[in-house]
Amino acid sequence: MTRRWSFYMDFLPVVVIIGNECIDMGLLTLFKAATLQGMNNHVFIAYAYAVGTSVLLPVTLFTRRLRVLPPLSFSIICKSMLLGAIGCTSQILGYISINYSSPTLASAIANLVPAFTFMLAVTFRMEKLAVKSRSSNAKVIGSIVSIAGAFVLTFYKGPSIMNPSSLLQPIGFLKSVDSSWAISGILLTIDYFLVSLFYILQVHILKEFPDELTLVLLYSIAATIISTVVALLSVPNSSAWKIGLNLSLISIVSSGIFGKLIGNIVYAWAVRLKGAVYVTSFKPLQIVISVYLGVIFLADSLYVGSIIGATIVSIGLYGVLWGKASEEIEEDIGILESPSTENAPLLPSYRTYQTFEKKTDGNV
Repeated sequence: MTRRWSFYMDFLPVVVIIGNECIDMGLLTLFKAATLQGMNNHVFIAYAYAVGTSVLLPVTLFTRRLRVLPPLSFSIICKSMLLGAIGCTSQILGYISINYSSPTLASAIANLVPAFTFMLAVTFRMEKLAVKSRSSNAKVIGSIVSIAGAFVLTFYKGPSIMNPSSLLQPIGFLKSVDSSWAISGILLTIDYFLVSLFYILQVHILKEFPDELTLVLLYSIAATIISTVVALLSVPNSSAWKIGLNLSLISIVSSGIFGKLIGNIVYAWAVRLKGAVYVTSFKPLQIVISVYLGVIFLADSLYVGSIIGATIVSIGLYGVLWGKASEEIEEDIGILESPSTENAPLLPSYRTYQTFEKKTDGNV
């Protein structure tokens, strides 16, 4: 029999992940607004990680006494530090890119994350890949299509659909390329590849050490140290580190608590529960959210290149998701049709237990 529907396994992860994606895009929009007022992105990242770590440290130490967990080995600590380095590098690249482009471009290229995650999962043998299987072919083709769409997003900006007069401008490939837009697209592509690598490594660590709070704490400590060193080297001016009671402070505190703290814990929990490919499949929602937030709060324009590229990426994404869903159905059918070898030893064990019971009753 197939597994019955479960609120905890089937419904709660969907609601929590979608809510987290909405919060992430709100935080990116808030960050963009703060940088427009002069906040440095390196200083922002260092402060945000420091806020998240400061709140998470006492919470983890207090709750750790209430749980039975495996011992924290040196190997887990090293892997968590590596996870922090990957995550921090991803954040630095991402915020630099958004500073020169917009959250809309970032959310559009974020559609690459499911494809990158699938390819890395195949590389590390976390996903099956069969040449003659339709589901495997769909995942491979979908990944290639998603990458092609990301190139369109990166190198073709196009006219703005918010300004009717801009539609009369010539739509030439080279004429529609903005240098800062293209550079941001390349950096965001690298950023989201590191995000996929982050999720794959996180799955590996959680299999050995299933404690999201401790993992996120170690990751946050490493990210705080790295981001602070990078910020001190790139922004030696002490005046840039002064944050007043303004939008910058709101952005830092909100990102530290809701992004670096709650968001990382939620993603770690969902990855351990459902897997990296499932969690990253919700990334395309960011483009819809960012368009509304960007237009309302940042007066951003929506470009033809973003629509074309996002459409291509979405087609590739749903190819990957269809392949993943078909693979799970094939596995369920195979389990139902094939004889269960795992349950075979249970029958003799049960009979042995009955015999032992009868002997015991006879002796009594």
